[in-house]
Amino acid sequence: MASAYTTYRSTGRRRTISTIRLLAAAAAAAVLVGGYEAHWSWTGISGKTATLWDWISLLLLPITVATLPIWLSKHRELGRRRKAAGEDVIDLGAGEPDFPTPQVPAEAGIRAIKDGKTHYSANEGILELRAAAATHLSLLSGGRPVNADHIVVSNGSKQSLFNACFTLFGPGDVVAIPAPAWVSYPQIVHLARARPVMIAGDPEWSLKASVKDLARMLPGATGLILCSPCNPTGAVYTHAEIRAIAQWATERKVWVIADEIYRRIHYGTGPAPSFLDLPEDLLERVVLITGVSKTYAMTGWRIGFALAPAKIAKAMAALQSHTTTGANHPAQFAAAAALGDERVEQDVQRMVGEFRKRRDIVVSRFRQDLPGVEFVDPLGAFYFFFRVDSFGKITGTDFCTRLITQSGVALVPGAAFGDDRWVRLSYAAATESIKQALDRIVGFARKLGD
Repeated sequence: MASAYTTYRSTGRRRTISTIRLLAAAAAAAVLVGGYEAHWSWTGISGKTATLWDWISLLLLPITVATLPIWLSKHRELGRRRKAAGEDVIDLGAGEPDFPTPQVPAEAGIRAIKDGKTHYSANEGILELRAAAATHLSLLSGGRPVNADHIVVSNGSKQSLFNACFTLFGPGDVVAIPAPAWVSYPQIVHLARARPVMIAGDPEWSLKASVKDLARMLPGATGLILCSPCNPTGAVYTHAEIRAIAQWATERKVWVIADEIYRRIHYGTGPAPSFLDLPEDLLERVVLITGVSKTYAMTGWRIGFALAPAKIAKAMAALQSHTTTGANHPAQFAAAAALGDERVEQDVQRMVGEFRKRRDIVVSRFRQDLPGVEFVDPLGAFYFFFRVDSFGKITGTDFCTRLITQSGVALVPGAAFGDDRWVRLSYAAATESIKQALDRIVGFARKLGD
């Protein structure tokens, strides 16, 4: 596999030859071990037959995962290098708030360190944090009961997603992912040895996927990963849409992983609609993922958590005990303060209010100066997703490369999310920087259109 990986990074001809050899090896392996039974899953489910696709996926895994950071890191690293060299570069590619962590959780973390809370914590998370998370989720969804024993705390919500996928899926499983989608979803599914299938969202429907799309394109799905509010589009699924998807999943015994990390960053009334707003009978096969990174500007604290049915939560905790064990001990106290201290709510409202103002600036500018450019109206998160292939058939990758080279603005091409006709702009940046960047983007885009 090492030689195949090396070849993948070299010339196109050698890359093609290597891929052909790799696929041939995968096919041969599948024939030789055609009767192999894969015993997999931390939930105790076994006996799934490894298919030809499973073996190909297994052999292609190092190549697949190796490509993960290409689009995201290439343009951001180029921006950093140019900035370090003294050039005027505005970075609107960040996937994190530009605000400092609010004072209350920051001081709680410092206090925990001073109090000696610096040792191994309970593998599933400290009770203080799980209780605060349960109360928080309950309050967001009208006071419905949430059991703290069904919550597993991890080193960021990405690990929570990883734990959920490794617990629920394995060889032979097919996982639907509405696209465009966050770059890590399909990669995590690949790592679980399952097969991700990207379901293209409807441009007339903010690039969201409907139940009809899911049923038509993937009738035999095992799982579904759904993000709302969505990264990279900022689209938000309505309560009715979420309910319809939950009913579809329940009827077909599909596991749903609901990534609601951006739920509080919502430009409608209250938090964004959630699976937790649904009746209990529609939640029997739902794992909800969230954390403190986005809402509380705590990306570096690395605290996320999952709410899952009891059996799944126990299995996820068991998996985590053999990988990273418990999450950062003092950071958990900081997260508990963020979720449980009422004073922090003022900080959240202030940050969301600022994101709303920035969003309005971006949307207004595009409508005024680039009226022919298609974009998703962002109702949540802090991303603006716009289409660029109308500018002389240019791809998102080319657009971003030329934009940073010629105009000094760093964005993320849609190739990172599954569709290179689009580009993601993050307005998690200072307002003046956003305005300057928009001047440059408008000028650059008009030149392309000439």
